[in-house]
Parts: sequence; structure tokens; C-alpha cells
Amino acid sequence: MFEQRRILVVDDDATFRSTLAEQLMSERAFAVVEAASVEEVLGLLASPTERVDMLLLDIRLPDGDGRDLCAKLRRAGVKAPVIMLTGAAGEQDVVRGLDAGANDYIVKPFRLSELLARIRAQLRAFEFSEHAEISIGPFVFCPSTRQLQRPGRGRPIHLTEKEAALLRYLYRAAGQSVSRHTLLREVWGYSPNVSTHTVETHIYRLRRKIEPAGANTALLLVNDGSGYRLALESGLQPSFAANGAPRQDLSADAQPVAA
Repeated sequence: MFEQRRILVVDDDATFRSTLAEQLMSERAFAVVEAASVEEVLGLLASPTERVDMLLLDIRLPDGDGRDLCAKLRRAGVKAPVIMLTGAAGEQDVVRGLDAGANDYIVKPFRLSELLARIRAQLRAFEFSEHAEISIGPFVFCPSTRQLQRPGRGRPIHLTEKEAALLRYLYRAAGQSVSRHTLLREVWGYSPNVSTHTVETHIYRLRRKIEPAGANTALLLVNDGSGYRLALESGLQPSFAANGAPRQDLSADAQPVAA
């Protein structure tokens, strides 16, 4: 539902791409974005409103090499896991893809069950990696250390386990409003029938930490009194910043990818 992971499938074969997207979405754990070229990927990821949790990247694209694209994305600070899709199983092809920054590779044709296992393994590894960072508005959020850091602004903000889980869940909702009942069930494991002010209390404390008096951050919003969401408008969109640094220009004209 709200914990769907967004996977970018990049392949110039429209039939293969749409079939794979349909199979992935049938799992209900994934939402799929499609791209057919280097240019489309760069345009997509340059958008401040776009969030991608993983890339499935074909090596041969009509306007460049997927491995060169992967290397460019890594240089730009994109940390999301990348699984290369390749028809070549040669050692040199595999090594070049991994050296470009890919996390894994899978040779076509492949079984969906194997791809799903690799996707889940890479997502798990990334989420619990000490290097995993999520940029939310002016903050960089590190789930493993439960810290929020505002680059250039002193000490990090330390979150409790539940505050970090709450922030991560709202981030995964991609700007959609999440009801109190959903948060109770997914973050705390409570029955929705339980009468408690746990959510309201944690939201209040989290706001006090990330929205100090006089600061114009406004990351947490109440949506029509029915739930909570992270503000993804007005320049507060999650992005792919690396180590708190501004994300580099990913437009196709900024730095062409070698074919």
C-alpha cells in the first residue's frame, strides 16, 4: 500500500519493459516507472518531485550504454541500488557493470522469482546500510543512525526509534496522506481499534524537533484532519543528494553520456 517501493525500469524494448512492469506491480509491493533511453532517465531523475528506490537498467540503450549511465548517476550522487539487465554473461561485461557502480546484474532471459529475490535483497541491504541517506527538504535523513542533519547547520537531530520509523513511513508514502489508523498498524503494530494518542504525541514531538519556532520548514502537514504527510511541494521534495551535498544537474544537456 503506502510502503510500495518505486522501481525505475529502463529498457528500449517496449514489450519487455511493459511486461516486466506489469509483473512487478502484480506483487503490490512495487510501483513502476518506465524509461526507454538515457535521455528519459536523466530527465526523470532531474525532476525534484521524482523518487526512485531502485533502477533495473539495461546495458544497451538507443542513446548510450547503461553502464556509462550508471557511472554518471553515481557521480551525481544517486545512491539507489542498480541491477543491470544484460544479455551478455561474459566476465568482462559483468565486471564493467559492477565497476560502474551497479549493485548486481541478471542475465536475460531470467525468471521473475530470481529477479524478485535480487530486488528484495538489494533493497534490504541498502535500507540497513550505514551509507543510506534520504534527502527530505533541507534535511538529510540517515535511517541507520536515526539522525537528521541540516547541512551546514550545526549538530544533527537525534530521533527515537519510532520517530525515525514514522518519518521513513511518511517518506515512503511519497506525499500522500497517511491515516492515523494506518500509522498505528504499520509503525506500531497496533489494532486500528485501539484508543490511543500515540500517533499525535509522536507527530508533535517530531515537529518540535524538525520545525523549531521561526524556522520555515513545515515538513509535516495535517491533510484535512484525516492523516499526515510530508510536504513534497514548495521546494521540499525528497531527492538523491549525496552526503548532504546539492544534487548535480542530471539534465541530458549537462554532461552527455558516452555511447
